[in-house]
Amino acid sequence: MTATTPGLRLTQYAAGGGCACKVPPGELERVLGGLPLAHGEDLLVGLEHGDDAAAVRIDADRALILTADFFTPVVDDPYEWGRIAATNALSDVYAMGGTPVVAVNLLSWPRQKIPFDVAAEVLRGGADVCAAAGTFLAGGHSVDDPEPKYGQAVTGLADPARLLRNDAGEAGLPLTLTKPLGLGVLNNRHKATGEWFEQAVAQMTTLNQDAARAALAAGARCATDVTGFGLLGHLYKLARASGVSAVVDTAAVPYLDGARDALAAGFVPGGSRRNLDWVRPHLDASVGEDELVLLADAQTSGGLLVAGEVPGYPVVGELVPAREATVVVR
Repeated sequence: MTATTPGLRLTQYAAGGGCACKVPPGELERVLGGLPLAHGEDLLVGLEHGDDAAAVRIDADRALILTADFFTPVVDDPYEWGRIAATNALSDVYAMGGTPVVAVNLLSWPRQKIPFDVAAEVLRGGADVCAAAGTFLAGGHSVDDPEPKYGQAVTGLADPARLLRNDAGEAGLPLTLTKPLGLGVLNNRHKATGEWFEQAVAQMTTLNQDAARAALAAGARCATDVTGFGLLGHLYKLARASGVSAVVDTAAVPYLDGARDALAAGFVPGGSRRNLDWVRPHLDASVGEDELVLLADAQTSGGLLVAGEVPGYPVVGELVPAREATVVVR
């Protein structure tokens, strides 16, 4: 895809792709559940609810937000992959209501298989995103690895009294989604066929900066971003952490052009099916399996899911008092 490596398809060097290659949520929770939890008055958000990032109070007006995110290629173009991975890493800070301040690169590269000049294009894409976000990019770490992987560790700042947390939802609040779904099936089709989906790349490289600011301005206190566990997975975690249930109005959920065609053609990532399997025991659904697969579709650099109405973005459901089913899909 670059001038130095015509025809190179990065996605063929990885078993998975993007956030769809995350460890299955049930397996991850089982392993993390055996680890000791950190405690302290100034640790505002830790491991308990699997939130998007850690938050530590510095003083009365500032909290430090820390996160790391990296994954295998989701598209074949190295520059665009770098942009997508950096946008996705910064998203965790925005999802907590913070502003990213500094990032460092995380790079794994199969030097004997792919020219290292291609890695430079990946890093250039990440650098351009950080520049657009007003975030310093300063150093990082690299290793020789059989599969290419790229991402960033990001540090940001937030007001400790105005964090967006996944355990702060309340019954009666609407649910707002700031980006359409369908990235997993489109990316899987790209990996299988080489077809290029500009609408997917444009979405994955759109920062959640404006959405986070709008959510804070609207008074929101509860949010998460929709990435590898899909809308259903991240909504389940939010509702469970908040002690409520959630109702999804499928007719209101937006999808990218081509997503349903990709689903019908069978381009469903394994991660999307694992997401649905994980949530299914906690689900009350009156829609078909295809709809559920799309709702559980593993997103890469997806939008924010906000408990509260955010002007300019669609309301896709609401939080309700706790029921037998944590997530209801209608």
